[in-house]
Order: sequence, then structure tokens, then C-alpha cells
Amino acid sequence: MKKSLLIVAALALVVLAVGAAGSTGQVTAENGTTIFSQQNVGIWVTGEGSVTVVPDVANLNLGVEVQAETVAQAQAQAANAMQAVIDELRARGVADTDIKTQYYNIYPVWDYQKEKSVIVGYRVTNTVAVKIRDVENTGTIIDAVAAAAGDFIRINSIYFTVDDTSAYLEQARAEAMADAKAKAQQLVDLAGMNLGKPTYISEGSSYIPYIYADRAFLDEGSSTTISPGETEVSLSVQVVYSMS
Repeated sequence: MKKSLLIVAALALVVLAVGAAGSTGQVTAENGTTIFSQQNVGIWVTGEGSVTVVPDVANLNLGVEVQAETVAQAQAQAANAMQAVIDELRARGVADTDIKTQYYNIYPVWDYQKEKSVIVGYRVTNTVAVKIRDVENTGTIIDAVAAAAGDFIRINSIYFTVDDTSAYLEQARAEAMADAKAKAQQLVDLAGMNLGKPTYISEGSSYIPYIYADRAFLDEGSSTTISPGETEVSLSVQVVYSMS
């Protein structure tokens, strides 16, 4: 009975050792037997796939900035200007859920004179992140909010993304697997061997870059033209194939 328990315990230790070995590929049991991890026996290849897409969402970072003699005056003017901006966004189809406050700041404006500093006013900054789902209307919306807030408007940045990437990731994943198989096939052909089935598959990182537009896109008196361009949805996989 004791002998059976010892054997079971020894086997359990071997299984744990194999699991703990991870990427080393082998462990040595107490009796000196070398055990190889199945994942590391074969050909390791990395496949890559990418799909070119046109972004369908424009992300605007915009707001208002007001300076006045008192906090109350600055707040009131900033509130009126931001409300005008929000009204324009809503009127042009931007949902409230796609308008998110980024930050709101109130701070003094100092005038540095000789040996002392004097507060000459207060500045209020209110910034929101806006998601525009109808990309073709981006330029029109920029013009509208700029006209609504006047000199108080601040357009900080604009970048484009893809709202739902699931379908594109599926295409990139299929390309990545095909790429991995082609690489593995070439390797076994060069080695004079036969390619087996995958014994291990790991999906790597996916990458969807932001496309930033030039900040100098506001020309007074003319309509703002915005172009989202193209971007690539990419993905990588690591595959281990058996060989014979």
C-alpha cells in the first residue's frame, strides 16, 4: 500500500514538473528520466496577417477656454460656450453617449512684475471627447462648433479608428494561420521531412493604429475638409507543427 502511494506521489511530481517547465521543453525526474514537453517538439513558426480598412469613426478632442477677471465670469462664459458646442453636436446627430468630459480646469492667471506676482484673472478650460460615427460629417461638425463657440473654441486633436474590428480580426487571423502554415511547410521541405498537424497555437497581439489628422485644419471662412485615409488591422499567431 505504501509503495503504491509512493508511486502515485512520484507521478504527480513529474506531472507538476512538466507543467512548471513551461517553455524549457524538458524536465528531469528523480530517477534521471528526461521528459519532453509536447509543445516544444516540432517546428515553431510565427504567422502574420493584416487587413486594410477605412476608419469609420472620427474621435475629436475639443473644448472651450475662457479668461475673465473673476472666476464667476469665466465660468459663466465657458458654460455658455460649451452649451453652444453641445447643442451643435446634438443637432448634427452626435449622441449624448458619444460626448464625454475629459477635464475641467479653473486656475489663476498671473502677471509677473518685478519682485511680486499679481493675479490678473482666471481661466476656465472645459474639454470633451467626441465620437463622430458619420465620418463624412466630421468637417461640417468642426465648422459648426467653431462658429458656435467663436474665439473660445479649442480643437486639440482628431484621430480615426474602426468601431467594430471583429470581422477584420477574423480575416487577419485566417491570413496569419495561412502564413504560419506556409512557413512551416517550407521549413520541412528544406529539411526533407513531412509536415504534421498543429500541436500548439497561441494568438499574439493585434494592432489597430490610430490615424491622426493635422491640427492645422481650421481655415477661417472655408469648409474644413477631413479625410480618414486607411489603416491596417494586424494580428500574429504562433503555431507549433509536428513533423515526421
